[in-house]
Amino acid sequence: MNLPRRPVLAGIAASVAGAVLPRHTLASRSALSNPLILQRADPHISAHGGRYYFTASVPEYDRIVLRSAPGIAGLADAAEAVLWRRPQQGRMAGHIWAPEFHRAGDRWLIYFAAGDGDDVFRIRTYVLACDDADPVAGRWSLLGQFETPWDSFTLDATVFDHRGTRYACWAQAEPGIATNSNLYLAPLTTPTTLAAPPVRLTVPTLPWEIQGFKVAEGPALLARGGRLFLTYSASATDARYCMGMLTARDDADIMDPAAWSKSPVPVFASAPEHGVYGPGHNSFVVDDRGRDLLVYHARDYAAIKGDPLYDPNRHTRVQPIRYAADGTPVFGKPSRNGPIVGTA
Repeated sequence: MNLPRRPVLAGIAASVAGAVLPRHTLASRSALSNPLILQRADPHISAHGGRYYFTASVPEYDRIVLRSAPGIAGLADAAEAVLWRRPQQGRMAGHIWAPEFHRAGDRWLIYFAAGDGDDVFRIRTYVLACDDADPVAGRWSLLGQFETPWDSFTLDATVFDHRGTRYACWAQAEPGIATNSNLYLAPLTTPTTLAAPPVRLTVPTLPWEIQGFKVAEGPALLARGGRLFLTYSASATDARYCMGMLTARDDADIMDPAAWSKSPVPVFASAPEHGVYGPGHNSFVVDDRGRDLLVYHARDYAAIKGDPLYDPNRHTRVQPIRYAADGTPVFGKPSRNGPIVGTA
């Protein structure tokens, strides 16, 4: 999610109601097809205990939802539970963005970003927790705010385990740096507190990272073949939105920014020839046949009326990941709408 230059708060519900949805996605299906889930941006799919779980931003930016199914294709038609709604006023009563669903010991966690009622773009990161066995039907409560060194625009936190330590990676506006957001990394003491001062992994400076806004956000980690691949999204949330990638060796000191190398070009971007625009804010998941899938959102058109943040038609999409001879992931181009070959 990017911070717009000028807030435009009206018309979200009308945009959703008037949206034209692709016909082929409206029927139930057992095989993967794109778009997988309509009008769900910033998608996060994860696997736990033989089931797949899905959460994402909704166009109204007012609640956190969760779906579950035994297979990824089943998420398209799975019932969607509302786990939490924003309060009517005060803290967290503004925009609700980019939830991520994780397991920590015996507890379910959701990291998400929220604005305030009197300033919907005063975005900070918070954590919900559930101790029940079934996270879809269970009771969720606010664990607290994710604590970082600065009280500034903070969003898109993800967590991962590496060599026995749990880390958080997130996007934040750092005082003194003229960007919308940079990427930061730190080990965790608790789900909401850091065990060490964070390090700044990357600042958006390349031409494709600063289109519309200077953005590095939406980090996601893929660990394969002795290396760590940290993808992120850049630029404005229209057709210029794209994915970059940082790479480090598995045995490196990942808290040393010098251990990470940055791709000089986007690793995933709009494909007008396929009718897919603005792909990004991704996650990774392994399907029930052991294949790595890229999960992301994108639109089916480039032209947007008004602020792209309020255009509802960022749909959740998935596609297989290929690997180059040296083990580097190759994301290719966003696949066309319709059945995804080889992922039934």
